[in-house]
Amino acid sequence: MTQIIRMTRLYAPALKEDPSDADITSVRLLTRAGMIRKTGSGLYTYLPLGWRVIKKIEEIVRREMDGIGGQEIMMPILQPAELWRESGRWGTYGPEMMIVKDRHNRELCLGPTHEEVITDLIRNELRSYKELPVTLYQIQSKYRDEIRPRFGLMRSREFIMKDAYSFDADTEGMDKSYQAMYDAYGRICEQCGLDWRPVEADTGEIGGSGSTEFHALADSGEAELASCTCGWAANAEIAECVAQPTEIPDHDSIEKVETPDCGTIAKLADFLGVPQSSTVKALAGKVADGTPVVIFVPGDHELNELKLSHIKELAGFELMTDDELQSTGLVKGFIGPVHLPKGVKVAADQSLKNVAHWAVGANEYGYHFLGATLDTDFTVDVWGDLCAVKEGDLCPHCGEPIKMSRGIEVGQVFKLGDKYSRALHATYLDKQGKEQFFQMGCYGVGVSRTMAAVVEQYNDEYGMKWPVTIAPAHVCILPLQMKNEQVVSEAEKLAQQLADLGVETVLDDRNERAGIKFSEADLIGWPVQIVVGKRGVENQTFEIKNRMTGEKQDVTFEAMRQAIDFSGRQEDPVKVFLGRIANVQLGKPDKAAYTKSLAN
Repeated sequence: MTQIIRMTRLYAPALKEDPSDADITSVRLLTRAGMIRKTGSGLYTYLPLGWRVIKKIEEIVRREMDGIGGQEIMMPILQPAELWRESGRWGTYGPEMMIVKDRHNRELCLGPTHEEVITDLIRNELRSYKELPVTLYQIQSKYRDEIRPRFGLMRSREFIMKDAYSFDADTEGMDKSYQAMYDAYGRICEQCGLDWRPVEADTGEIGGSGSTEFHALADSGEAELASCTCGWAANAEIAECVAQPTEIPDHDSIEKVETPDCGTIAKLADFLGVPQSSTVKALAGKVADGTPVVIFVPGDHELNELKLSHIKELAGFELMTDDELQSTGLVKGFIGPVHLPKGVKVAADQSLKNVAHWAVGANEYGYHFLGATLDTDFTVDVWGDLCAVKEGDLCPHCGEPIKMSRGIEVGQVFKLGDKYSRALHATYLDKQGKEQFFQMGCYGVGVSRTMAAVVEQYNDEYGMKWPVTIAPAHVCILPLQMKNEQVVSEAEKLAQQLADLGVETVLDDRNERAGIKFSEADLIGWPVQIVVGKRGVENQTFEIKNRMTGEKQDVTFEAMRQAIDFSGRQEDPVKVFLGRIANVQLGKPDKAAYTKSLAN
């Protein structure tokens, strides 16, 4: 039995107009529907309906974590700087870390993540291989001092996250824990109704040997994703680029040609009458030790700075200013690898290894070389995967053209290995009584981000369309004439019967016009809307609307009575009512193959 939620007593102040500072659909609709309120830049208050959604997502996460042996704990939000200094991350995590000082002038941070705290806990408690594996998790607020908080709940300064940490005796055990968490994350995405994709990802500030991100596909997503029909997918930040540079025909030896006003790749390709893939782009900069380096990539591609940062010889690379270019002896717009000033190193994307003759700048204003021959006219000091992928590049796994899409990251899993256990000297005793470092994994789900991602995927011009698994309630009953005793009586009776079955039921008992009730019901996105009107009472019928599909049907009072009479029946009443009577799909919307019920 559940309690009826009455709109007259519900704190859900709806807005007629969009908030002026809403920069994305989810924050616009959640604010208008009275589910969240902005408190400050990157800070939000969850109102009752929004909090109901958050709690349902948390419950799905808890069920999956508990199902793979996770144990819930709660760690402090305030973390001492000493632990972060011990791991070496205090000075490297970056300006997003929120740092505070207590009255004794001791530094602490508001936790952006908890690798140090959990490792410190375990190193003082777990001592034997017999106690492993162990997986601990928590659900709490995290803090990151975003320079420009935006996109509502998706890039805020305070957000709700589930973070879990696994401890194993060896890499084989770590891999098993990682796979179990990977599978659980897929089930979480499914049960939240998301159209999602796992992609290869960079380990970033967390570190480790491997990582996968879980993205909800959405045009509003911050992340660019590359994928192929073979199943390969990766965040564009790290996706291996298989570029296809081409050569200009009939230029097998170096030739200097005049190229007036061709200081860009677009102008050069147009002047020569060739595709941009037949040209080579130059980017000049300096690495950490001050050495000047010119990086060459195919003319139809851009440099990927994250990939570049992972190449030891190019660490700290920063583009030169115009003054630095001039003082180094480089000519902006006409830089090439032939006859470079002394001391300038050359790096190039690995795809250019397959191009024997390049079309490049001649290091002289208004001139380019055509047919500059690799290893004859110039050499390359550093090769690497330096290009950003783009639509149509070849898949690194099967060679078919890749597709680009956008996604909202809702979760990420990491193989940490002994990165933190070694730094904090967290060890256990193996079977031979020898100390070994724990093999760790860490795993995060953005709970508040998931709520926003669902809204980004499921909405229309009228409002939100909640998957029933995480909707603030299952059913909203809409009596249209509050002064009509029969209408009110039938609505009250039906609401009580459904609540007694365990169906989460809202009764819009406000004395408002029918149009307002209909528009707000669609704005909030109740999965099932049951209209009780004067004409319906006279005809002994209810009108039932499926918000996800927009389908409407009339159900007689007698059919409804039989549907909610579960005397002697073993079926789940919530599942039966929502799935059969209201025709609401209980799993991922619009995905017929997914049939999990709320009871699971």
